[in-house]
Amino acid sequence: MTASSLKVGVQLRLAAGDFQALLDALASRGYRVMGPTLEDGQMIYGEIGKVADLPVGWTAFQEGGSFRLEPRPDQAFFGFAVGQQSWKQFLWPPHQTLYQVQRQGAGFHVIPGAEAVPKFAFLGVRACELAAMAVQDQVFLQGPHVDPTYKARREQAFIVALNCGHQDPGVCFCASLGTGPRAAAGYDLALTEVLRGQEHFFVVEIGTMRGADLIRELPERIATPEEVDAAARVVAAVAGNMGRGLDTTDIKELFYANYEHPRWDEVAARCLNCGNCTMVCPTCFCHTLEDSLNLTGVAGERQRRLDSCFSVDFSYLHGGSIRTSPKSRYRQWLTHKLATWIDQFGCSGCVGCGRCITWCPVGIDLTEEVRAIRETAAGVRKE
Repeated sequence: MTASSLKVGVQLRLAAGDFQALLDALASRGYRVMGPTLEDGQMIYGEIGKVADLPVGWTAFQEGGSFRLEPRPDQAFFGFAVGQQSWKQFLWPPHQTLYQVQRQGAGFHVIPGAEAVPKFAFLGVRACELAAMAVQDQVFLQGPHVDPTYKARREQAFIVALNCGHQDPGVCFCASLGTGPRAAAGYDLALTEVLRGQEHFFVVEIGTMRGADLIRELPERIATPEEVDAAARVVAAVAGNMGRGLDTTDIKELFYANYEHPRWDEVAARCLNCGNCTMVCPTCFCHTLEDSLNLTGVAGERQRRLDSCFSVDFSYLHGGSIRTSPKSRYRQWLTHKLATWIDQFGCSGCVGCGRCITWCPVGIDLTEEVRAIRETAAGVRKE
């Protein structure tokens, strides 16, 4: 295959038995390959050095307040949807030392944080997670105050996307938001896993010239029209099998007009205010700053730490918290996610991954909350 034939949009076939070559090519370029793996009975994003590090032959079933792993009848490499972690932990660390200080006479000398920028390759990034990265790009890169840590890590990252092929309806609702299940942009390479009889292969689409350069090292060939069609059918089956949807019609206006809707009291009676939904969300970025000095008072540091708007202290102003009730905190989170986020950043803060539903201990489903408010908006139930 000539170098000129490998360009953006070209789709290739990579046999499952040759997948290790992709991992090796990334490692040879100095990337730390991060992807889904099993650890202590959990599916988390960890370092991937060989195919066996992936959850080969495992799947995950999800519903409100429930997540369980089970063996699959085949040897799919990516036979599951998203787990509880998102890629934001690598792009925007949950704990970070911003700077240190040393006392000098009557003042302090500031020593900026000098963290080495890790060179990550993200393997198996779903379309909803690509959409979440685009949302965080709006927050951390597009405004007047660019976050240097996020910018440096984002620019280094190599993205190997994965078009969804897991057909359990679960909690996903990306199709209704237009954020999945097929990756449309934002990747260097995009994979679709195809298991057909005795065949097991990946259709690989080139997204950037950086991706094209890497793919030259792999034992691939141009995918046939039949193989491309097989991959398309895999994704189409997922899109048609989602058990949830979110109607976003005039959603910002819906929330602004129903700030005192009685549904807020109903959901607050169930909400534990644990903050799980914000911790697993791939776009939430609430944080706090903590200053500390050592016991001698001559050295200190400022740290940034991931926080949650479900914490009473998060809304503390001089004199006390301004959101003292569970109702006010849940309302703040959902209204910000689906309404005021649009005013701030020009996009929704939700990408339809469903993590907040799975990892809510009482199974609160934001799609159901929106539906309930919409059906009884302004106090009039629509039959």
